[in-house]
Amino acid sequence: MSAQPVEDDSRDPQTILRGLPERERPEFLSQYRQALEAARDDMACYRDLGRLLHQWSLVVVAANRPGYYEAIEAAKTGPGVPLGEALAAELGRR
Repeated sequence: MSAQPVEDDSRDPQTILRGLPERERPEFLSQYRQALEAARDDMACYRDLGRLLHQWSLVVVAANRPGYYEAIEAAKTGPGVPLGEALAAELGRR
């Protein structure tokens, strides 16, 4: 028996869709269809489709980790300095 190369199908749209939590699927499908149509109409957009699939393959990994959504919510609502204030302070410090 010869060794066969293992294909990384993490960028396959079906693999991504199966791996995504239900709440992420509508957004993935919307972005995927948009990128697919753009690539169909303009070959220069084909690379963008690959990037999109790569990004969503990373979302699959992240979104399936325990605490992912809680961490996002904490980042949105938790204590911190608003971006505008942080930028103003940094620029004032320079």
